[in-house]
Amino acid sequence: MNKKSKIFSLMFAGFLSISLLSGCGTKNNNSSDTSDDEIIVWSYMMDNEVEAVDKIAQKWAEENNKKVKVIKDNSDFQNFLQAANSSKGPDIIFGIAHNNLGTFYKAGLLEEVPSNLVEKDKYVDSNVWDAVSYDGKPYAVPISMETYALFYNKDKVKEIPKTMEELVKEAKTYGPNGFQFSMNEFYYTAAFVQSYGGYIFGQKNGTTDADDIGLANDGAIKAYTFLQDLVQKDKLMPADITSDIANSNFKSGNSIFYISGPWDVNGFKDAGVNFGVTKIPKINNGEAKTFLGVQSAFVSSKSKNKDSSWELLKYLKDNSSETLYETGNRLPVLKAELEKDNIKNNEYSQAFIEQSKSAIPMPNISEIETVWEPLKNMTRIFNGEDPKTVSKDIEQGIKDAININK
Repeated sequence: MNKKSKIFSLMFAGFLSISLLSGCGTKNNNSSDTSDDEIIVWSYMMDNEVEAVDKIAQKWAEENNKKVKVIKDNSDFQNFLQAANSSKGPDIIFGIAHNNLGTFYKAGLLEEVPSNLVEKDKYVDSNVWDAVSYDGKPYAVPISMETYALFYNKDKVKEIPKTMEELVKEAKTYGPNGFQFSMNEFYYTAAFVQSYGGYIFGQKNGTTDADDIGLANDGAIKAYTFLQDLVQKDKLMPADITSDIANSNFKSGNSIFYISGPWDVNGFKDAGVNFGVTKIPKINNGEAKTFLGVQSAFVSSKSKNKDSSWELLKYLKDNSSETLYETGNRLPVLKAELEKDNIKNNEYSQAFIEQSKSAIPMPNISEIETVWEPLKNMTRIFNGEDPKTVSKDIEQGIKDAININK
């Protein structure tokens, strides 16, 4: 399984579970916050990233006469809840997609971030803080961000298209597979839906409103129609296209345009593909509104070591950006980190950074888990069914799932 699949397999599978850690049996004292207590850190990141974070954490531990254990695991939410309530859970979660925070927040497992850690002016955009906030208060700290952009074959694309219509025209000239992406994953099709005026959940008084579903409005239907045309009219990709198919066709040169994220960069480099990355061309006469994912960290409300845990978390977020960029291609959220030469001189990173400027954070409320299964109905649209009819089924499916989970 490639890196992207690992990152998003739980995010978009509709599970209530969150990939965390197998350390449910780890010991953690119930005593007060002293130098004898061991701070337990669980992480949802890749193995090499967890190893890198552990080295940073151990340096802090040595400097502060503390004990720290960093663990990589794959426990689900129920195991986390059981461990936390039995004092065997982590003090810190470092590295979790922000859209998964809602389940923890609803269960009362998130601790509000101390004001001295909320230095918003040091961050690339307020969106990254919105992604980890509830009712205007942050309950996690942004660590890194990610979105997707347009890959293109430098040998075969002489001029980068400015609009999606121009892209489709050029792709059709090249051949039946000229433009491909994993259209059956809403993570990617969201760029079209949101750019045309659709949305998952609306906003009410500055908060996400799960009662306002925008996946069957006029904008969403226009987006579905455009996507349907890519399959039925333009013949650019099959209705059942997958990430692996799209990736393989771009790698082999069968397609010249491909939408994906930084997790594919190294694979294409290794394959010797002469490619570039740029922001997605304008959709519906505006900047493409892709999804923004924010990797985050939080201190458990059940922690017995909250003061020390926040100190460690601050140290990790201040000292891990460059390491996570080098080991996992994760884009920093701190302005100072983005100004470093290794990022400023990386053409691929710059493309994703540019795309992130118009990206929209995924909803972070627990109801987000109800949308992925109904959204699978989009395949019916790609197979030729009426977009308006299917969109109503999608919206109703989400409403039903929300009511069941209330």
